[in-house]
Amino acid sequence: MAVSKEQVEEALKGVLEPEIRRPLVELGLVGDPINAWGGKLVVPIGVIADPLPYEDALRASVLPVLERAQLASKVDIELRGVSDTELKRLRNFLRPATDAEARTVANPIGHEQGRSNQFMEVGSKTRVLGISSGKGGVGKSSTTVNLAIALAKKGHEVGILDADVYGFSVPKMLGISRSPLLVEDLMIPPVAYGVRCISIGFFVSDETPVIWRGPMLHKALEQFLVDVYWGDLDFLLLDMPPGTGDVALSMGQYLPKSEVLVVTTPQPAAQRVAQRSAYAAKQLKLPLRGVIENMSWFLGDDGKKYLLFGEGGGKVLADELGIPLLAQIPLVPEIRSGGDDGVPITASQPSSEISKAYDALASAVETLGPARVYRSELKVKG
Repeated sequence: MAVSKEQVEEALKGVLEPEIRRPLVELGLVGDPINAWGGKLVVPIGVIADPLPYEDALRASVLPVLERAQLASKVDIELRGVSDTELKRLRNFLRPATDAEARTVANPIGHEQGRSNQFMEVGSKTRVLGISSGKGGVGKSSTTVNLAIALAKKGHEVGILDADVYGFSVPKMLGISRSPLLVEDLMIPPVAYGVRCISIGFFVSDETPVIWRGPMLHKALEQFLVDVYWGDLDFLLLDMPPGTGDVALSMGQYLPKSEVLVVTTPQPAAQRVAQRSAYAAKQLKLPLRGVIENMSWFLGDDGKKYLLFGEGGGKVLADELGIPLLAQIPLVPEIRSGGDDGVPITASQPSSEISKAYDALASAVETLGPARVYRSELKVKG
């Protein structure tokens, strides 16, 4: 007896498209099944790029489900590129023209008008976490990447916006070497370890310096927020550049619901510099939620903890700011090598002590809950 499309869709209703991360059936990407000779069932699956860079991941998601459904003695899938009409329909499904991108808000450049983004919408559930530091070299990006993976492992939908435009490093740390795919004018961010990522690093080579003035930075960051399909995120992590420059100002404007986590090392000098970043967040009326002390100690082969960068800087900073010290992350070579190899330690060694430290940090972030942001301009008139 021939297998119907309804039977196939019922079997595949929970299978997600690996990068759009919405059900294939919901996206209209499951075609009419082919009941081939010898009892073989072939299911056409529409793909947004041909060849599809993540074909193996798609096959690994679909085939086992079809086999378990026992619709036929043999099953296979046939990947086919979608037509222009189907692509337009998919784009409009993912981002209707009547949503946030059609509205405008004043942007920080001046009188020009910038487009709103989904994270500014009333009722958005996404917690936006700005991972900040006063200076470079404190492990801010590795903290961002490993915290994101730890949150994803807890079942959250997570994205990273690599806002460190001049010193982008997140794609390499996640092992992503391909550019985002396009659904018409909508970018689909690549996914690694359950984390979506967008970065200027997808559009320039590692050797190319980004030499931009403020307005160009603002425009690029606006595009990363508006022209990217982020989906229904629980957390969006911003890997902020060190310091208190243009990007911090832009994020304060584009993402006024952002919460700020400050990364420092135990070194008193680093703590004092990180303090400036925290005070800048306060001036932008962004809530400071916690301090992360990185490189807290090095555990030698003899089992002894070596305080290579001193101690106490994270606690002192947290106390001065009146916020909690969320985590102390040890210094281990595997964090550096994992970032270089594109396999972060939370993915390569999930049971290690360092991964448990990032897991504890993710739990602390969950426990904090979203910040309640009060703005002086939002008043109830009697």
